[in-house]
Order: sequence, then structure tokens, then C-alpha cells
Amino acid sequence: MNYAHTITVALPYEEAVAKVREELGNQGFGVLTEIDVHATFETKLGSESANTLGDYLILGACNPVLAEQALTADPDMGLLLPCNIVIRREPSAKVTTVQAINAQTMAQLSNAAEIQNVADQADAHLLAALSAVET
Repeated sequence: MNYAHTITVALPYEEAVAKVREELGNQGFGVLTEIDVHATFETKLGSESANTLGDYLILGACNPVLAEQALTADPDMGLLLPCNIVIRREPSAKVTTVQAINAQTMAQLSNAAEIQNVADQADAHLLAALSAVET
């Protein structure tokens, strides 16, 4: 099983970020965390490292209804939440890559039967958001 769903879009990086945020919202997800890896590399490792990486953003997306179901079924699921979404673009790239965690990873790692239903729902919503970003 691949742990990521990946698409590439012919959108500039900033437009891809905005579209991902919009489509996550349309699927009931809010963004709880945001990590600008490029900025962190620049601050901690220098401009050369950041420029080699390119644009790279990690969004921690959460659907509160699904999070409640997951944490009720298995409190350890908090280790896998929120769902990470990566938006990245290498310096010379002509496309932007968008990745979402494959929520089935949760079902693979938990012994709680209820987690499969949560993973199925989360995956369906994440895939719908990626599909909308692609169009």
C-alpha cells in the first residue's frame, strides 16, 4: 500500500496552495497546522538549502467529525492526526505536486475495527479534494 495519494497540477505554487485550502474546506477539513519547510530550511540551514528544496508546505488538515470518531475508537490515533497534505514545487518544475496521506494507513496501524470506517470516509474526502484540485 502506498502511504500517499499524489497529483500534479499545472498551477503556480501559490494558486495550488489556495486551491488545496479551498477544496479541503469543501470536504469538511480545516487546516490546524501549517509548516513552511522552505522558510524553515532558510532560517535553520541557509538560503542554498531552501532554494535547492523549492517551495514546500505541509498542511495539517482535520475533519472534526472524523477525528472524534477516530479518537473515540482508538485514542492512540492522535499520533496520526491531523491528516498531512503536502504542496511542493521544485525550483525548475513546471508543475506543482500535491500529496495527501492515504488514510488507510490508520486502518493498517490500529486494532480497533471502527477505524476502518473512519479511514474509508477520510480517504474518500481527501481523494475528492485532490480530484477537485486537479480539475
